[in-house]
Amino acid sequence: MKRLLLILVLALPLWTAAQEMKIISFNVRYNSAWEDDGENRWENRREAAAQMIMDERPAAIGLQEALIDQLHFLDSRLDGYIRVGVGRDNGEEEGEFMAIYYDKEQLELVKYETQWLSETPEKPSKGWDAACRRTVTVALFRDLKSDMFFCYLNTHLDHVGKMARAEGTKQIASIVRNLYDKAIPVIVGGDMNSTIKDPIFRNFYDEGLQVARDMTEESSNAITYNAFGKGKGSVIDHFFVRNMKVMRFLTLDGNYGVPYISDHYPIEVVVELQN
Repeated sequence: MKRLLLILVLALPLWTAAQEMKIISFNVRYNSAWEDDGENRWENRREAAAQMIMDERPAAIGLQEALIDQLHFLDSRLDGYIRVGVGRDNGEEEGEFMAIYYDKEQLELVKYETQWLSETPEKPSKGWDAACRRTVTVALFRDLKSDMFFCYLNTHLDHVGKMARAEGTKQIASIVRNLYDKAIPVIVGGDMNSTIKDPIFRNFYDEGLQVARDMTEESSNAITYNAFGKGKGSVIDHFFVRNMKVMRFLTLDGNYGVPYISDHYPIEVVVELQN
């Protein structure tokens, strides 16, 4: 992580009273020209996907798999939200984005950057045994209600490479370790392509990150990958938090106008920032 972001964090003022904050992670399923999603193609579910976000009105939402045309559509529907993130294939608009939208009435962006999960994180690259280029978008925010700061890391681990998933969590843990002191609240979320028992998450635990869905009695362990109903599904989307109190953890599997807004259900966490 660049020294500038570290300097910015070290210069932050003292925090004030905690406020509840809602954050969502959502794998939107790319708009594919080479795979036939039939009735579940993006054009049939995009309005419902946007409706979900506006109904829930999170302070921030991290997307996975979004292509630029999908983001342009959401840009037109998500009133009051600002987007950050880059395409993983060229660092601009090519390939899937690990985009973060944030509500400008709730949050102020201090700084953000994208790293590639690879041996060369500063440039578009594929790491280890990964099938695809993988990235993490790192954003430092100020909560406008409480004047508290937190960092949100949105990622999508590889679906094929076991080493890539392990090394990816190690790299993300290193960002958490080196970005700032231990007092600042942190949330890491995304499609991890792994169940929570996978030993790769030890890298997160070593940095004090905890499994968000285990930190509250008001929690869901419902499947997150639904495969558009073609199979039993699995729980592979997760949030990990540090210096946050988890109030609620939900799997958003309700009906927003179509049977499935993606082949993943969004996950939602309501937290209080702590120091």
